[in-house]
Amino acid sequence: MKYILNKKYWAPIALLGMLFFGLLLTSCESNDTEGKAITITKVFLEDVNSTVPDREVSFARLGQALRIEGSGFTGLKRVYINGYSTYFNVVFVSDNSMLVNVSADTPILDADPSVRNTIRFANDTNEFTFPFEIRAGKPAITSISNTLPNAGEKITVYGTGLTEVSKVIFPGNVETTTGITSDPDGEFFTVTVPSGISDNGGSIFAQSSNGGVYSPAYFNCKRGIILDFDGRGTQGSWDRASMILPADLETAVLGTGNTSQGKYVPHHPSRMPAFEANKARQSEVWTAGTGVDNWRTQFTPFIPASTALDKVALQFDIYVPDAWKDSGFLKICMVNNFNGGEWAGAVYNYVPWIVDGKSVAFQTTGWTTVTIPLNKFYAWSKEAFTFETVLTYRESQTYQNFGIYFENNDIKLSNVTGTASEVEFLAKATSVKVYTDNWRIVSLDTPVYNDFAN
Repeated sequence: MKYILNKKYWAPIALLGMLFFGLLLTSCESNDTEGKAITITKVFLEDVNSTVPDREVSFARLGQALRIEGSGFTGLKRVYINGYSTYFNVVFVSDNSMLVNVSADTPILDADPSVRNTIRFANDTNEFTFPFEIRAGKPAITSISNTLPNAGEKITVYGTGLTEVSKVIFPGNVETTTGITSDPDGEFFTVTVPSGISDNGGSIFAQSSNGGVYSPAYFNCKRGIILDFDGRGTQGSWDRASMILPADLETAVLGTGNTSQGKYVPHHPSRMPAFEANKARQSEVWTAGTGVDNWRTQFTPFIPASTALDKVALQFDIYVPDAWKDSGFLKICMVNNFNGGEWAGAVYNYVPWIVDGKSVAFQTTGWTTVTIPLNKFYAWSKEAFTFETVLTYRESQTYQNFGIYFENNDIKLSNVTGTASEVEFLAKATSVKVYTDNWRIVSLDTPVYNDFAN
């Protein structure tokens, strides 16, 4: 029978060749060892890309190659990992050592509890079961429902491989092991936020059955706040019909689950009539700007100016109590130098109701966090830039106010996706209620979790 080694499942051929040479030195055994008792003494992870390419381990992940030491392997007929019959090549078997790859099809959570985290070896007359932890691929965190919640509220952490989360550590080394609920498919977990989290912010760490994982370093980053309407940052305003004034801010507690925090901005204040169709800059709200905002001083102590722009983001919390679809968007302006209607320059148009090219109702039950990497702003979306580019741009402008418009123009899908399309969403008059709060600049840097201490 001819076997083809797929690099998806085997360590590089060079490493295997080296190991094969070693196996040959011990393979010249007589056949009288066939059918004898099997023992296992050690298991090694084979990874040619690691600084320790042959490392003794107590667990392995799907797709990884293992070298197993013991005795009685000559005459080995079957290997079962988590009860799954796993292929091995007899060429790489001697009486005291063998190679086997953990198949991507090996069950993890679906494995029968009696065989989960075991490797069973069998020949014609004997078998041996060795306890050994099997994990899926490394877990990942892709987003968090609210990165600036109140203590005692629940958040949802989304990603992959987030199974059986047993511990979450928040910035400031605040640990919780209670109030955690995991999705059986590992796509999310929920956790109750404890008190005492560091206002400097950072990553949250989750310990799951697939190992540890960090979020980006954007949780509870209060030092990154541009404007929270409650004392952090300064709101600016001037005489203009579309201007949202400090008197327009609201304070009634809104939202279920994650509730509002003090004052927040209504992007359609009650004093304003319905927003007309095909009209830009229908409401606007700004920071104080020149002479007050100093992003370099505020942010570079924790986000170096040399940071790649895809690792820096704008975050804000949003609450939309009723369905928002078909018309209207928020224009996020890096400075006060735009008249409205732009799909170019240092702006970004937030249109959450366009999903996969269609109008889909956007609505929240509580306050959720929006994360927009700064390289999504149109001026910096075509090339690689650093945070220094944004800082220098703002410092060169006469009006350094950061702000948000509510606009209600027709929308070309091609402007949203950046790809050719004839689809266009024609604007309609709207009185949709959209609230935002806690505008902030955060780091998207994500610490790498290493399965091994060294």
